[in-house]
Amino acid sequence: MPHTAEFDRPALTGLLASQHGVVARRQALGCGLSEKGLRYRLRAGGPWQRLLPGVYLTHTGLPSQDQRDMAALLHAGPAGVLTGAAALRRFGLRAPLTPAVDVLVPVTSRKRDAAFVRVHRTARLPRGFCVAGEIRYVFAPRAVADAARGLAALADVRALVAGAVQQGQCHITHLAEEVQAGPVRGSALLRRALAEVGDGVRSSAEADLRDLIRRARLPIPMFNPRLFAGPAFLAVPDCWWPDAGVAAEVDSRAWHLSPRDWERTLARHARMSAAGLIVLHFTPRQIRAEPRDVAAAIRSALAAGRNRPQPRIRTIPAA
Repeated sequence: MPHTAEFDRPALTGLLASQHGVVARRQALGCGLSEKGLRYRLRAGGPWQRLLPGVYLTHTGLPSQDQRDMAALLHAGPAGVLTGAAALRRFGLRAPLTPAVDVLVPVTSRKRDAAFVRVHRTARLPRGFCVAGEIRYVFAPRAVADAARGLAALADVRALVAGAVQQGQCHITHLAEEVQAGPVRGSALLRRALAEVGDGVRSSAEADLRDLIRRARLPIPMFNPRLFAGPAFLAVPDCWWPDAGVAAEVDSRAWHLSPRDWERTLARHARMSAAGLIVLHFTPRQIRAEPRDVAAAIRSALAAGRNRPQPRIRTIPAA
């Protein structure tokens, strides 16, 4: 190709800078690049590569996540918006491991799946969305709901929902509204996980403990209530049996964001014990691998707690 081939270099450079080095065929031609110039750049050993039909990465090597997301949106067209795991990552939430980038398009669109892009036609395109430069993605409740509908294990849905709620990215009411507005198909596990969060369960490990308590036919506790000794705030234990003065905590570092959070857990235990509560601690591994031992420990603590004077504790249920 002659070096004197003319096109709008500043326009193409600016476009690539805003689109993470990804460009659609129509955009490149719109900047004045010729068909011959495109073929030259996309030749074997050339500086560009095809990511998707009509979508190119302007360097060699593997694309980054931003570049895959940008390519998916260019493939989907101007009405496309990222959802599912691709959107969750942008909120800093743990996303299901998937090689696919999920993108919503209007129900009338003719776009199809291509390579790593999964196209979802919908009559419920979001009225608003988030933007990061040229990348468009749904709000967190829609991202959680869409991702959850693609999961087959309740534990994975629990972790997704609890993580979003715990990190403050979703309120349970917004998730419930999204579930009600969305398709029923594929939503059974999501509805169950939301019901657990509505009861006060705040993590996947807590949900596992709740299942264990029910299977063992133990009394159902309150989940994540606020406890006070007189006017003084004590703690928000994972489980609380007020008639026995027994609290149970699931000790999982995965749900503590820093060493300081872990230290606060220890201080919370000390406050509850000093107020006369019986405090039990279980790890997620114990709950999964040693359910009989965990159930026996809870049963024994409840019996001991009911055979002694009860501490004066004021309880406020989880909101």
